[in-house]
Amino acid sequence: MKRSYIGLALSALFAVGAALSLPSCGNQKQLVSLQVQPSGFTFALPTPGAAGQFTAIGTFIHPPSTEDVTSKATWAVDDNVVDISGGLVTTNGNCGSANVSATMPKGTGGRSNIVIGYSFVTVENPNDPNCPGGSATSGTLVVTPAGAGVGTVASLPTGINCPGTSCGAQFTAGVVVTLTASPGANSSFGSWAGCTPLSTANECTVTIPGGGVVNVTATFTSP
Repeated sequence: MKRSYIGLALSALFAVGAALSLPSCGNQKQLVSLQVQPSGFTFALPTPGAAGQFTAIGTFIHPPSTEDVTSKATWAVDDNVVDISGGLVTTNGNCGSANVSATMPKGTGGRSNIVIGYSFVTVENPNDPNCPGGSATSGTLVVTPAGAGVGTVASLPTGINCPGTSCGAQFTAGVVVTLTASPGANSSFGSWAGCTPLSTANECTVTIPGGGVVNVTATFTSP
C-alpha cells in the first residue's frame, strides 16, 4: 500500500513538472515589423518649439497582435534638423530634412537582432535660399513606398534611397530626377503617383520645382 501511495505521489510530481516545463507562446513573442506613422512631417518655418508626434506600431507573432509601441521604441534622426524624444519631434531653429527611425529588439537572437521603422521630417525656411522652400534655386523630393508589397526606390542623380519607407532629398531647381522602383521578395511594382509625366513602368521622372516640395508615391503589390 505504501508503495502505491509513493508511486502516485511521484506521478503527480512528474505531471506538475511537465506542466511547468511546457513552452509558453507568450515567452516566444516576436516583433516582425515596425511602422512609423505618419509617413512624414513638414514644418513651414524653423521656429524653435514647433512639434509633431510620431507613433510606432509594432506587429507581433506568437501570439499575433498589433500594438502601439511608441514609448518602448528607441527614436533617432540622422541629421540635426529636429530634436526627438519618445517620437515627439521638436524644431530647434535648423532647417533641412532628415530620416526618422524607431528601433526595437525583435525578441530573439540577442540585442543585435532588431526591427526598424522609418519616417521623414522636413523643416522649411522661405527666407533662407539654402533651406527647403527657401528660394527658386532648390526644391525637395519626398518619396513614399506604399501598398501590400515591399520594395525600394532610388534616384538618379543620387539622393533618394528609400528602404521601404519614406525618405527625401534636396535637388537643384529644374533638375529632372529619375526614380527607379525595385520590388522586394514576393512583390511586384504597381504604379506611381506624383510623377511628371505619370509613368506606369518601374521608372518615372520628376522635375524639381524651385522652393517647393514634390511628393511621389510608389505602390508595390503582393500576390
